[in-house]
Amino acid sequence: MKKLFTRISIPLLTAMILLNSGCTRIGTGEVGLRINFDKTTDPAERLPGTFNQTIIGDILTFKIQDVAVAVDNMTPLASDNSTIKDFDMTVVYNINPSAVSELWTTKNRTFHGISEKDKDILLMQNYVALSARNAAYKVARGYESLKMADNRPLIEQQIRENIIKTLTEEKLADKITVSQIQVRAITPADIIVNSANELVRAQNELKTKEVEVQTAKKEAERIAALNANAGAIGYMNAMANLKIAEGVANGKVNTIVVPFDFRGIVNAK
Repeated sequence: MKKLFTRISIPLLTAMILLNSGCTRIGTGEVGLRINFDKTTDPAERLPGTFNQTIIGDILTFKIQDVAVAVDNMTPLASDNSTIKDFDMTVVYNINPSAVSELWTTKNRTFHGISEKDKDILLMQNYVALSARNAAYKVARGYESLKMADNRPLIEQQIRENIIKTLTEEKLADKITVSQIQVRAITPADIIVNSANELVRAQNELKTKEVEVQTAKKEAERIAALNANAGAIGYMNAMANLKIAEGVANGKVNTIVVPFDFRGIVNAK
């Protein structure tokens, strides 16, 4: 009985080991395609969660959810004919699971990319990157270089709309969905930044001079008003002296009154 159990268990165990080691499970956010032993591709997509034997043939897996594409070091031309020093953005897109087989078998391999970390096949990554680059150059042409940063949300929206338009024209809109555009950096040319700083400095200096002119004008008006009322000032001084004299005469002021032009006692003996 023991020998019979052993004879049955060893083949069964061997089969289980082979089955386990010869299977590929499709993970979340992925779709698989079977590559047959004759190198042909099975058109039926393998969905997440399924186990697929790889003893005969192979299984290719494709990441299809939230694929991020970095499009960096662009130098688009702004509406003021200045070249942007650096324009960087990230595009996030998704692949329709039912379109994986068609995209892999009918599109040029250069349209696809490979992830650096996991070496996953990223369907249409290079194509999306190229479409995004073209859209960025087109949208940037509608803005002055120094105003791009302030209009970042609108630029992101317009770039996304341009990519979708391209996908629609290429009959790919139902296969590729662009979910997000994030412009990470917009750096104007150094000469534009320096010119803007010089303009701000000149404007500040002009404001300072305008204040100085207004101050001088007010002072001139004050002096002119005083000169125009010189008689009134003399009258007020005379009235002040009269009041002082009346106070002294009435004994209300115990003060020695000195004339305003008094220069001291001269030749006193």
